Amino acid sequence: MTTGRETTRIARAEVAASVAARSAVHAPGPLQIFALFTAAYFLSYFFRTANAVIAGDLARDLALDAAELGLMTSLFFGAFALAQIPLGIGLDRWGSRVVVPAMMTIAIVGALLFASAPGFAPLALGRALIGAGMAAILPSAFKTFGAWFPPGRVATMSALLVGIGASGALFAATPLAWLTQQIGWRAIFVGAAVAVAISALVIATKARNTPAQISWQGGATSAGGFRAVLRDRRFWRIVPLNFFFTGIQLGVQGLWGGPYLFDVLGLTRIEAGNILLLLSGGVCVGSALSGWLADRWGVARAIAASAALFTLCQLGLIARPPLAIVALLYLGFGLTGSFCIMGMAHARQIFPLAITGQAVAATNFFGIGGSFCIQWWMGLIIKGFGADAAGHYPPVAYSVTFGCAAVGMVLSLLWYLPLLREADRPGHPSEGH
Repeated sequence: MTTGRETTRIARAEVAASVAARSAVHAPGPLQIFALFTAAYFLSYFFRTANAVIAGDLARDLALDAAELGLMTSLFFGAFALAQIPLGIGLDRWGSRVVVPAMMTIAIVGALLFASAPGFAPLALGRALIGAGMAAILPSAFKTFGAWFPPGRVATMSALLVGIGASGALFAATPLAWLTQQIGWRAIFVGAAVAVAISALVIATKARNTPAQISWQGGATSAGGFRAVLRDRRFWRIVPLNFFFTGIQLGVQGLWGGPYLFDVLGLTRIEAGNILLLLSGGVCVGSALSGWLADRWGVARAIAASAALFTLCQLGLIARPPLAIVALLYLGFGLTGSFCIMGMAHARQIFPLAITGQAVAATNFFGIGGSFCIQWWMGLIIKGFGADAAGHYPPVAYSVTFGCAAVGMVLSLLWYLPLLREADRPGHPSEGH
């Protein structure tokens, strides 16, 4: 015979079991988690590449020169990079479900400020806020996928997310050029702010840090994880290549790929948008393939091979070839440049699960920091050659700019290559997971 207290305990246990069962039924699956972060990354990629198409409109409407255009556009990446340090700690403590929507709110404010900016200063501030707000999406996906997918599929799924999400750059090519002609760039950014708000709300209500059968281990963290990352010599082999690889790829796709086509080849906005569409399509395909190849060849080998081919594409653009060759080079630039995301996958595999958020964020700090620096520096180099009366810069300005970028790629790749020898050692932790 049970007592009243025992009956109460049994009833509570039955209620708890019922709630758990209902939660399990309505819990998201891996594909839903994948879709939520992919949609958010689509928006992030749209923002980071949109200025390549609307650069002429921004320069005309707000009287911006090449240096101001480069600095303003690069602030997305500067703020994005600075957000990585607190982001890594936040991801390891609270998880993606809390951190990502909170930070995306900042991007909403930034997009609205950008859309209404009357001059350089508010435009630059809006661009920086967009970068800070979108900074959490990709690192959080890399960390979250580690809990939702088997180890041998994490790199593949992470790269697939980037490949699909990078189609945001496809929209930021010819479709954006056409839409800008119809309603203007300001209205487009208002609409983008609404889309970010919807995405953030869905992640907050539908996403989960881990599957139901895995308990979330977040809690109090410190900078100790960052100290462990920064003390590892392998991390410092990855950093310089990640700086140049990511910096050049995003710097060109996000801005200077457009002016190159305008000034060197004399293309119209729609014509340039079509070539940028090839570059962005290459990024989508390359990103999707990069994780699959990394899971089979090894991350270090995939990074080294793609970096070498990426450098060859830059050397081709230095020569200022005919349009048909430029189109192929832009496609190759996107295909090979997209492998830069594997720098984060390499860092994730090197370090233990408890600090992967901080390891990925630290790696991304230098990659996105490279985008900030290189996109800005490219503008300074191009400005140094002076513009003509129509605001166009001479072709030699772009050849010198791409030449400097290629030198950085070669030197950083040589510094990275010793990691290939480590990857060949039996049982090396960064390969074959």
